[in-house]
Amino acid sequence: MDPYSLGNTQEPKQIDSSLSDRLGIPRQLQWGFVGLLFFMIGDGVESGILSPYLIHRGLSSTSVAWIYSFYGAAVAIAGWLSGALSDVWGPRRVIEIGLSLWLIFEILFLTVGLNQHNISLILITYSLRGLGYPLFAFGFLVWITIIAPQERLASAMGWFWFAFTGGLPTLGSLVASVCVPRLGAYITFWIATLLVAAGGIVLLVGVREPCGAKRLVPPQERPLQSLVRSVAIGWQKPKTGVGCIVRMINTAPEFGFLVFLPIFFTQTMGFPMVKWLHLLSAIFLSNIVWNLLFGIIGDRFGWARTVAYFGGFGCTLTTLALYYVPTFYRSYEMSLFVGVLYGATLAGYVPLSALMTSLAPDHKGAALSLLNLGAGASVWLGPAIVGILLRPLGVIGVMWVFAALYLFSGILALTLKLAIPDDTSATLAEAI
Repeated sequence: MDPYSLGNTQEPKQIDSSLSDRLGIPRQLQWGFVGLLFFMIGDGVESGILSPYLIHRGLSSTSVAWIYSFYGAAVAIAGWLSGALSDVWGPRRVIEIGLSLWLIFEILFLTVGLNQHNISLILITYSLRGLGYPLFAFGFLVWITIIAPQERLASAMGWFWFAFTGGLPTLGSLVASVCVPRLGAYITFWIATLLVAAGGIVLLVGVREPCGAKRLVPPQERPLQSLVRSVAIGWQKPKTGVGCIVRMINTAPEFGFLVFLPIFFTQTMGFPMVKWLHLLSAIFLSNIVWNLLFGIIGDRFGWARTVAYFGGFGCTLTTLALYYVPTFYRSYEMSLFVGVLYGATLAGYVPLSALMTSLAPDHKGAALSLLNLGAGASVWLGPAIVGILLRPLGVIGVMWVFAALYLFSGILALTLKLAIPDDTSATLAEAI
């Protein structure tokens, strides 16, 4: 039996009629979504201010890009580990480890790295902090997959990404826009730490669902075996490897944007920092709304088609618009408009999480590890592209590179075909 089907094997035909279940939120995990939101708000506070803060402290934009890249490498590793370790330790323990790592290395980053203005210590502490949020967030993602019914899986994923991006960077940026002018960036980072701790407490105290505390694979399987399996699935079932690449491209430009768009909009476009933070919040406010909508749309229109047309091809157009419209019109309102469009198309990738587990129905844990590896790698890839190409190509060149990547991801998504479970409706099968 596939351990990831445990949540669906218990009376699969008897759907709970509670409001949360009808909305697509597994009732047993509802406080987990609240905790995830608070955690990601804290994690997202720095998203629009850390890059200019470090540059203001004397670091070059290239150095900041590489700090983000090393951080992204740690995120990629933790994203890969999250699914495999959830197999052998249970999602709850992985979440606890992620929360602990985030808090420990954030405190060291603030007290040792920033206070001593030591680039090596900043690089080490900030990078190691990157291990925290993927273990916390993607550990909870695994928990969702073992509880949510298959027919509502994309909707549950939509709520996960609603909470995830609702915090990082949407509400996180709003918190920063309120706190930074009044308290300064450094105190704001400490407020973010308190929000992360609060989110962790809400999730761990509020969720008592028993399956998440148990290992999900047979007792004889060890962590190393689970890790090897999570990579081997990429060539055993090549479509999952393709899905990993699509997921990596999905948010690579997003994290790349956080490195250089604050400077582009505040210095080149001349917008005040508060307006940039409001623009960033508008992008991801649109994103969290459309995360829910595309979860529902994907269940009806088809998961792969939604990812390809709305996600890949949509982001190709809106990425270019994000540069050309502000440059041509020099209008903050027009910049907000294209930002909202970009946030909406970015949400088109939401059904990919449900699609990946169905591409390998007998190895859902391994497929999720590969998906999370792609998610983590995007945090490294985007800033790395900026660090390598920003100086020779400029902002316009980097935007075209990101647009080309989105176009490529849309083409790849069209090659994905879903393995339809026997009890899935014929209507859904035809839609996909």
